[in-house]
Amino acid sequence: MTGGAPVVGATTALIVIDLQNDFLDARGAYARGGDSNPPALLLPDRVAAVARALKTVGGLVAASQFTLWPDAAGEPMVSPHLKALRPYLRKGDFAPGSWGQANVDALAGLVDVAVSKVAYSAFFNTQLDWVLRRAGIDTVAVCGIVTNGGVASTVRDAHMRDYRTLVLADGCAAFGEERHRTSLADMANVAEVTDCAAFVQGLA
Repeated sequence: MTGGAPVVGATTALIVIDLQNDFLDARGAYARGGDSNPPALLLPDRVAAVARALKTVGGLVAASQFTLWPDAAGEPMVSPHLKALRPYLRKGDFAPGSWGQANVDALAGLVDVAVSKVAYSAFFNTQLDWVLRRAGIDTVAVCGIVTNGGVASTVRDAHMRDYRTLVLADGCAAFGEERHRTSLADMANVAEVTDCAAFVQGLA
């Protein structure tokens, strides 16, 4: 890590935010709705390499999966703000246990813990904090999509829970480079902003 203290692999978790088929795959919900995010398509292989390196030194890989739980009629329960932003979301999108909700193939065999989330933060109404503490984790490195949404919210929640918090800048993407850069600069107030290569180099 650039100028940072070494990262102890055995007490570190990589938190991968929402690298799911419905977000990234050409057959997924977002592609169907016309919401493309080209920089995000580069993330799975890059993040997978970091995950493999961390697991080699005994670290944990956790992934959040955005989930639209069905109501009694089988319709997805979509928050009003998300429905306004993504009106194309329909029955079956991000459904629990579905192909769309699943992590992208690049992460196959690498994720130790997956949590279903209903809002931006991977900590909100999930068991992530319990799992990390039970596993002896004191440091988290956050990556995924989107930089100014799920990533930023998770980073702030991790900071408030007193984890040493890192952000992998080139392991994240947003809808627009300016949003990405602005969000990284903002997160630097509560986290160590680094990149994938520096993170792997700093593992101890």
